[in-house]
Amino acid sequence: MRARLLALVVLLLLAGCSSGSGPGDGPVTLRFQSLAWQEESVTAVRELVAQWNATHADVKVEYVQGGWDSVHDQLLTSFEGGEAPDIIHDASDDLADFAYGGYLADLTDLLPAGLKSDIPRRSWETTTFGGRVYGVPFLQEPRVLVANATWLRRSGVRIPTPGHPWSWPEFRQITRRLSGDGKYGVAWPLKEPVSATLNLSLSAGGRLFHRDADGDVTVRFEAGDAVVPRTVHDQIGADRSASPTTLGSGGSDILPGFFGGRYAMVPLGFSYRQQIVQQAPEGFRWHVLPAPAGADGPAQGVSPQTLSVAADSRHKKAAVAFLAFLLRPENMVRLALGDWMLPTGTQALADPALHTAKDDWAVGTALAAYLRPAPAQSVRGYPEWKDKVATPAFQEYYSGAIGLDELRERLEKDGNLVLARYQR
Repeated sequence: MRARLLALVVLLLLAGCSSGSGPGDGPVTLRFQSLAWQEESVTAVRELVAQWNATHADVKVEYVQGGWDSVHDQLLTSFEGGEAPDIIHDASDDLADFAYGGYLADLTDLLPAGLKSDIPRRSWETTTFGGRVYGVPFLQEPRVLVANATWLRRSGVRIPTPGHPWSWPEFRQITRRLSGDGKYGVAWPLKEPVSATLNLSLSAGGRLFHRDADGDVTVRFEAGDAVVPRTVHDQIGADRSASPTTLGSGGSDILPGFFGGRYAMVPLGFSYRQQIVQQAPEGFRWHVLPAPAGADGPAQGVSPQTLSVAADSRHKKAAVAFLAFLLRPENMVRLALGDWMLPTGTQALADPALHTAKDDWAVGTALAAYLRPAPAQSVRGYPEWKDKVATPAFQEYYSGAIGLDELRERLEKDGNLVLARYQR
């Protein structure tokens, strides 16, 4: 009797250990946390999940809605609690700490060859840490100038193109020319000043983060790093060609003033075109212009949106199979159109739908070749450095509370103290 009871217990334990993975146990269920938020984007992702589920009886995907504002802390909590989703939507500049912390699966040998070859190496660099790939970069957007087309035409200024953008000094001169009578040539929405400043500084040769032979990173604020912040600072303080009231604003916050004729231009991410199309008053004409260029041309840094797999997922191969489906060229185009962004894949980027004059899609795709990994991409401790050191330092500099020398000292001295703790 005892032997039969013992055998029954063993069988029950084995059944519990193989739940969801053995024959007759039902399909594998993968939890996919998506950060899609625009209506078109959410619809596209949900439809693709439904399409997968309709054609894969053995692997089902459960859609979980996440949010960009809280994703880092939410993921950290779920990782530490052992409840992370199998498939994780994030941005590449948020991955370094998770990758080095062992929370993300190494995808190097799991990704299909076709997907790896279709995405350029410079994009893969944004998700590669220590020689291993921890995410698939799939959507990206350049920072552009959205301009009041009527205002620019009447002013007679030279209209820049991706092949012949304004230089940073020329941009400053033009914003002075467009200002006056309570109106400004530009409005900088700098509620989150760090990524905008660092990524645009790439065009002027700014790198800020420097890695030595041992792999340790230090902050050095050099001449190229100063070009963009000094331009913005002087537009606000010396030239009065940039609105001082938008420094604490987000991109969406300044659109009413742009539509109302208060600002000639607003520097925004390419995806803001969707809001402009929806919100612009009838008859308002606008154009997308390339961001100013420096010594290194129109290069700028980007942190692509990414898809990763949790290290704790019990079904990594199935998760990667779903990623490969989601990022087929035709599907990547759907996701790009839904988010009003650019796909990283070369086949998707060549799709005619992304080269139209309507809504200036062609301007964005022309800038894709100049996009580079953001300077902070692989820096451990970047989120803390950004929040505790860089954000307040840039905010105070742009408002005129501190000068360039103090900005440099705080970014370097205080910043290196933060980064050193992650490199012990």
